[in-house]
Amino acid sequence: MGNVRILGIDPGSRQTGYGIIDMVGNRAVPVIHGRITIPAGELSDKLRRIFRELSALLNEFRPDECAVEKVFMYRNADSALKLGQSRGAAITACAEHERPVFEYTANQIKQATTGKGHADKTQVQYMVKVLLCLDEVPETDAADALAVALCHGHSRENLLRLRALQPLAARAQ
Repeated sequence: MGNVRILGIDPGSRQTGYGIIDMVGNRAVPVIHGRITIPAGELSDKLRRIFRELSALLNEFRPDECAVEKVFMYRNADSALKLGQSRGAAITACAEHERPVFEYTANQIKQATTGKGHADKTQVQYMVKVLLCLDEVPETDAADALAVALCHGHSRENLLRLRALQPLAARAQ
């Protein structure tokens, strides 16, 4: 199980969180985290900002894989549409840099990070701080993005372990 660098993205129309971790075996090591603040303005300018800033991160830190939170249903259709457009800009930036993109639901991310699929944001923030041995609790958007990266990092390791066991299971038959 080699090392892998993962970019986690928590897309939003006002704030897009990002977090990059290195998975060293089964241990997660933080690299950088933060958020992209999207100013008011035209939709095309907002999406371009997300695309450009994530592209700059992809160029500078060269993650191997990207993980993005899936859209879930909102009470407000307009909010869901805006989130979907932000996700599209983020996924396009990853695709443009030829990085594979993996998607996880909010419940999967919370389950992987806190052990509870319906944890609140403060629980996610606290567990991200603990799991990554950070000095401070990260801001919500950055914590959510780091949680996405952690979810993928741990899911990825389990998938590799299962693949490694498949030849053994085939020989046993």
